[in-house]
This record gives sequence, structure tokens and C-alpha cells, in this order.
Amino acid sequence: MKNPQEKHVKPPYPQERQDVPGHEDEMQPQVDHGEDSYRGSGKLEGKNAIITGADSGIGRAVAIAYAREGANVLISYLEEHEDAEETAKYVKEAGKKAVLIAGDVSEQEHCEKIVRKAVEEFGQIDILVNNAAFQMARESLQDVSSEEWDYTFKTNIYSMFYLCKAAEPHMKPGSTIVNTTSINAYKPKPVLLAYAATKGAILNFTANLGQLLADKGIRVNCVAPGPVWTPLIPATMPMEEVKQFGKNTPLKRAGQPAELAAAYVLLASEDSSYMTGSTVQITGGTPTI
Repeated sequence: MKNPQEKHVKPPYPQERQDVPGHEDEMQPQVDHGEDSYRGSGKLEGKNAIITGADSGIGRAVAIAYAREGANVLISYLEEHEDAEETAKYVKEAGKKAVLIAGDVSEQEHCEKIVRKAVEEFGQIDILVNNAAFQMARESLQDVSSEEWDYTFKTNIYSMFYLCKAAEPHMKPGSTIVNTTSINAYKPKPVLLAYAATKGAILNFTANLGQLLADKGIRVNCVAPGPVWTPLIPATMPMEEVKQFGKNTPLKRAGQPAELAAAYVLLASEDSSYMTGSTVQITGGTPTI
């Protein structure tokens, strides 16, 4: 066992500013998605998964883990084609089918297209991971435009409604939905007003939908990450915060996507058969009580 404070690089980070939405090959230090560490054991053998935001960060780590656990993966992403192709490479290397689909999940029509594509390619949907997200740090309420507010909600929470509604008819008893909320649902960061509000909504959406779909045998849970080192961070946060990202957690560093993948596997597998409407918090020790 390794000391968790020493397992990955601590801040300060040498990262430079990125353009939105950010790209993996520009990350310093490089992100760990579990490429060299995750070992599967057949927990998702024969399953078919949709993962949004699967091109990079947490989404890529989940895609790698799911494939190595035996699942085919539809990789939904915005426009980062090279990053998405890299994720697909790892899925294929695990011997599983990788399906790529680019587009904006803030649009209902595209969410419905994702589900149709998954059904065409896989025949059915066993796992839906709602992970795609948008955020922008703003120092003042006046800096948040109505357009940005709408886009944040449409990307982060409307998309979950669109995707869950479209996928439900194709999900059999035993299927699972896994959403990504955030530490910001419990401890909202003032500069992330819109983002934090959506993450609180996701927490409530998950608890509610878990009850609503229980009679159909479909479980719904979510993961609440703390600060995790992904391209979204240098593309949307002030650089003085990026350099010290995660320093204020008890573990004194940002988390790596690889450190979250096992929780997404747990919530998609039979190991969590008595969990629905639940949240798994992975925050580097920051309390949520």
C-alpha cells in the first residue's frame, strides 16, 4: 500500500492555460487514467455502456476500466477528436467494441441520437454514465451571462434528463445509471456559481430517479469527486488556482481520474445491487458533512 499523499504529484503544477474545453496532450503533469494500472476481473462482462465526456479525464478512466471489466463502450464527446480516438484505442486493446459519437449533449436531439446509436451498435443499453460537464469560473455575478448560465444547466443537468428518458425504454432490470456530481454540491465554490448549482441538482436528481426507477429494476447512483486533475481545470479556472489545485484537501493534492474509476465500476456492477439513489464521495478527505 502506498501513502495516499505521495501516490501522485503534488502542487504546485507547471500547467499553462488551455483553451476550452481543454486537451489531454497539453496537461502538465500528465493525467493518470489507469492506462498502466487498472486490472479488470470480468465485473461487467457482456455489458454495453454509454459514457458521456468519455474522451478525457474521468470519462476516459471509466471507459478504460469498463472495457477491461468486459463492457463495450460508446464514447460520447464534444469535439476533441484526438482525445476520443485515444480513449477508443484503449477500449479496443481490451478486446471490446468502441463506438465514437461527437456532439453537444446540451441538445436533446443529440442525446436521443446517442441512445439510438448505442442501440444500433450494441442491441441494448446496460449502463449509462452521465459524466459530461461544463464550467467557467467567474469572479462576479455580473460576469455570468444568461447564455452561459443556460448552457451550463443544459450541459450538466438537462442532458441527464434527455439521456435517461431516451435510454430507459432500452434498459432491462439490472441496468444501471451512474451520474457525476461534485464536492461542489456540498461545499459550493463561489466562483463556480452555475456549475455548483447544477451539481446540487444532480444529487437531488439521482436520489429521486433512483426511487422512480426502482420498480423497473434500474438502479441510479452518482459519484461526487473532489478536485480531480483533468483538462477542464486549466481551461476554465484562474491559473493561480490551477497551480495549487487540490492543495487544500487533507491529502494535499488533486485526485487522478484513475483513482475514481473503481467507484464507477462498483456502481455499474452487481457488487452494488442494494444501492440506488446513493452517492459515493471521493474528495481527497474533504468532508461533506
